[in-house]
Formats: sequence, C-alpha cells, structure tokens
Amino acid sequence: RFSKGILMLSQLQEELKVAMKARDKATLTGLRNILGQLNARRIDKGEDLTRHECIQILQSLAKQLKDSILQYTQGGRGDLAEIEEFELTLIKKYLPEQLPEDDLLALVQKTIKSMGAKSMQDMGQVMGAIMKELAGAADGKKVQKNVQGELSS
Repeated sequence: RFSKGILMLSQLQEELKVAMKARDKATLTGLRNILGQLNARRIDKGEDLTRHECIQILQSLAKQLKDSILQYTQGGRGDLAEIEEFELTLIKKYLPEQLPEDDLLALVQKTIKSMGAKSMQDMGQVMGAIMKELAGAADGKKVQKNVQGELSS
C-alpha cells in the first residue's frame, strides 16, 4: 500500500513526463524544482514522506516563491517575477483548498471553547491543535490573527 506522499510524488513525475513530451520548458523547470525539493527532503529523512510532510514542503516553497515575486516586482524584474508566479501555480495544484475566512473563525472559536482556553497564555496549545486539524488548509498567519483576536476579546 502506497502512502499518500508517494502518490503525490508519482503524480508530479507523471506531470513531468507530459511536460517533457510536450517540450514545455517552463513547466519542466518548475516541476523539476518541486520534485527536487521533495526528493531532497525524502533523502534527508531516510524514508518516504507522508502527504502532510509533502504539503508542508510545498507550502514552504509557495511562501518562498511569494517572497521572491514581491522582491522581483519591487526590483523592477517582472520577467523573473513571472517565472516564479508560474511555478507557484504549479505548486498550488497540489496544496489543499484554503478554508474560507468564516469557517476558519468558526473553527478557532470551537477549538478555544472545547479546550477551555481563556487567555493569550493558552495560544500555543490552541494554535497547535488548530494547525494539526487544518493540515495546510489555512495560512498560519491568518490562524494566528484569529486566535489572538478571540483570546484577547
């Protein structure tokens, strides 16, 4: 039985083959970068990655790409920003759909209530529980902002 992480890797490799046959250089480069990061982490770990680990790596890559896009745009290098934006679209296909803001707030409120959290001192526990449940379906900064808002009110 394959882990979901292996399935994600094999899906990426299939997409890579399609890009090779189509001679799609931009997609090829982007997929090679993504696969390179995932394979490097798999080798470091010494075993196959879980789906959750793959998603964390892809989220980290997406964050780096967003930062690069911002830097390139501010530096007047739209050509490089475009390349990074294209790679970001490739990664987004493999990331979970983001939870709508209303649903995120409801989850934060429910978690705080169920844990009996009362103050900002409980923030770490609340954040840990929520981030584990979301498994990449929301940005950590948005979650943090919501948790802080709820705990300080």
